[in-house]
Parts: sequence; structure tokens; C-alpha cells
Amino acid sequence: MQTSLKYLLVAFCSVVSVITTEAQTNKNKPNIIVILADDLGWKDLSCYGSTFYETPNLDALATKGIKFTNNYTTSPVCSPTRSSMMTGKNPINTKVTDWIKGRQENGKAKPFEKLITPATAFELSLSENTMAEHAMKNGYQTFFAGKWHLGEEEKYWPLSQGFQTNLGGWSKGGPYGKINDSTGGYFTPYSNPTLPDGPAGEYVTDRLANECISFIQKEKQSPFFLMYSLYAVHNPLQAPQALIRKYKEKQQRLGYTDKDRFVKNEAWMKYENDWKLRLVQDHAVYAAMIENMDWNIGRIIQSLKEKGLLENTLIIFTSDNGGLSTAEGSPTTNTPLRAGKGWLYEGGIRVPMVMYWKDKLQQGTVSDIPVTTSDIFSTVVTAMNKNYKKEPAVEGENILKLLSNRSKSTDRALYWYYPHYSNQGGKPGAAIRKGNYKLIYHYEDESIELYDISVDIGEKKNLAAQNVQVAKQLKNQLDKWLASNKAGGFTPNPGYKQ
Repeated sequence: MQTSLKYLLVAFCSVVSVITTEAQTNKNKPNIIVILADDLGWKDLSCYGSTFYETPNLDALATKGIKFTNNYTTSPVCSPTRSSMMTGKNPINTKVTDWIKGRQENGKAKPFEKLITPATAFELSLSENTMAEHAMKNGYQTFFAGKWHLGEEEKYWPLSQGFQTNLGGWSKGGPYGKINDSTGGYFTPYSNPTLPDGPAGEYVTDRLANECISFIQKEKQSPFFLMYSLYAVHNPLQAPQALIRKYKEKQQRLGYTDKDRFVKNEAWMKYENDWKLRLVQDHAVYAAMIENMDWNIGRIIQSLKEKGLLENTLIIFTSDNGGLSTAEGSPTTNTPLRAGKGWLYEGGIRVPMVMYWKDKLQQGTVSDIPVTTSDIFSTVVTAMNKNYKKEPAVEGENILKLLSNRSKSTDRALYWYYPHYSNQGGKPGAAIRKGNYKLIYHYEDESIELYDISVDIGEKKNLAAQNVQVAKQLKNQLDKWLASNKAGGFTPNPGYKQ
């Protein structure tokens, strides 16, 4: 009997020791919040140069953390970028290469589209090891609020991808179902099976922030991973009326007319009536949506302060693609960057990113090291588990490691594969950036463009004919990457009319 008691006592002490050690380990792990805006352009924050939109909370976060000026999405449209963030992989490897379901979902092309493009996956495969699944394996509570757009069927939504709570995430890419300016869409009723309707007049950006704050305020025995995946500033454009009035007054003071705002003078614009390029920022509703987004982010940060959690929380803010500047109302401009959402030019893939992590990132830093969406995955998973080892297909790097080795980080190659026609006028292409140079390859006519991004951020001077050796080297490197990753093939569009 004494022997049995001895072994029971030893076993009990061992269990207590393991639990205590695990609790201490979890206590030292940071909480992690990833905030993903939708369709927010590189110049849509005050701290990135906007003089029309007001973003005091994100500006303040940038002064306390680090602002990246060469941050790229892995795609010029939403779903592929989101698949990269969740897995650390390039979209060419998640197979989600276009927004779900894509412009050519039925295999048919418009008459002005020369090619039938490769199919895109309609979901993020359940075989992927997502950021949220890594979080759960490392003792984190996981919470998702907002846009998902990574699966048509419910079995591919957040609850099947590592999140313990999902509010708002389903198949749709926007808060559709708008009835009028203050009902439906961004305002309740939401027509969203994963987000119960709120009281009359409730705004979805506010509601999702409220849900995040409620989650933060609950007592927890383990660290948490929270993703606030905004629907803002995706169409349809709707905002609280008081903010719209504020920005309409600003708009009136600027005095722009549509002649000042837009141009429709390039060949690609003739195919769709709404394809036009915006030149100035003065859209009142869009501006109101941005300020409201910023206000809600400020509320989330304040809730962390009140709970004494801010000092041990990693916060990452970014966008899923460039600002919508060439179609669907063209509500913003990414100037001085070229084009916007749906294009492989800088305006379509370069977006803001702000990171905060007290004592881990130097306060008030501005970094020009090129980073991408896939790097967020590796950064977050390494913060959860310092012993994390990358899987072979994971492209992303730990951003803290990139910051510590500037010379190597600035020269790494970044790749894009977007073999689709976009709703914004963009055509199928692939691209590589290495060092200062960026090369874009166009599938339709097999042409290339080469730019020195360090001196030509607006991609105005094509150097392909002038700097033949660099162009050849980058094209060869891009071709090898495409071949090794089994890039899809094209077929001619039988209904093509030039």
C-alpha cells in the first residue's frame, strides 16, 4: 500500500509540475492580434501620406512600433493573399490564385480577353497547417471576427481552420445585401449566417470590434490569437452619417470636379464603362469608412491597455491588396504608385503594414526592407513557438530575422503569380522583385517590363530594352520559379475579338 501511495504521489507531483511549467511557459508567450483591412491602399493612412483620410490611432501605433514602406501582398486580389497569410505559402502553392470564385469561374472569357486562364481553387484546403492551427497546438485561444472568403462551403470556414470562435467569416467577399445607405450591407441586417443581426442602425465594423473587445476582456488562462479581419473598405461603400458629413465638408473645401478626379484615356479602359483611374483622394464615404476603421482599432488597443495586456501583445496591421483605383467606382488613388487592386504594378500589391511589439521592435522605426503577407505567418508562428521549423513549401520568413540582417533581406527575391483577368482591368501576369529591380511578365503577348523601383516607384520608365542583362536574368529566375511550382497553362479564347 505504501508503495502504491508513493507512486501516486510521484505521479501527482509530476502532473502538477507539468501543468505549472506549461502555465509559466504560456504566461511568457505573447498575445497576438492580426488586423487585416480589405482593399486598403498604400497611401490610405495619414502616416503613409494621405492628407484627406484621418487615421490617428494607426499613426500612433506606427510611432510606437515599426512602419514598413516596402510591404507587399502576395496577390493583387483578396483570396490569394488571405491564403498566404494563413499558410505562409505563395498562392501558386495554395492553388488559390484568384478571388473566389474568380472572373472566369465558368471557364468562359469576355470577348476582349485573349486567353482562358488556369482554374483557381474555390477553398483553402483543409490539409493546410494554418496560422490558427499552429496557435491551438501551442496553447493559444483562437478568435476570428470578420471577412474570410476562403471557401464556398461551410466546411472550409474558420471553425474548420483552427479558430475556436468565428463571427462574420463565411463564403462572401463583402457585406452584400445593401438595402439603402443605412440598412443592409455594412448595417444590420447583415444576411450573414455566422453573424447574428444587431439592433437597428448597428454598423458591422463597430460590431466586429465590440466582439473582439468582449473576447479580450474575458479572463484567460492561456495566451490568445485574435484576427480582426475587416470588411472595410470593400464595396459597397457605407458609413455612419456623421462621419460622411464631416468628409463631405472637407471634399467641398478641396473643390475638385470629376474632371480633376478621374481620367479615362488608356486603351485598356475602353472595354468596361466603369474602368477609369482616380487621381485624387476626396471620396467622402470611403474616408468615413477609414476613420471608423481606425477608431475601432483604437478601441481594441485601449481594451488591451485596460487589461494590462498591451505590453505583451504583438499587433500586426496590413491590407489584403492595393486600393481600388481603376474600377468599381475607383474610390481612392494610390499615387505615386501605379494602378491599384487587380494589377501587378505597385499600386496593386504594395500596401501599408504596421507592427507593434514592445521591447521586440524599436519604437518609431521606418523600414524599407521588402516584406510580404507570407512573412506574417512565419513571424506569428515563431512568436508562438520559438522552435518552429518551416515546412518546405512555406515561403514566408520571420520579419524579426529579416530586420536583423538588412543586406541579405533587401536582396531576396519576391514572386507573384496572378494568371487571371481582374475586374479592375489587370491582365494575366507574373512578376519578380529582387533588390531594386522588378520585372513583370505578361502572358497575353509575352512582353516584359523592367523597373528600378528605388528611383521609379511609379513604374513610368520601362528599362527592359535598355538594361537587357538584368531583364534576362530576372526573367530566367522567374521562369525557373514558375516551372518548379507547376504554374498552370492557358488556352486561347475562341470568342476573342480584338
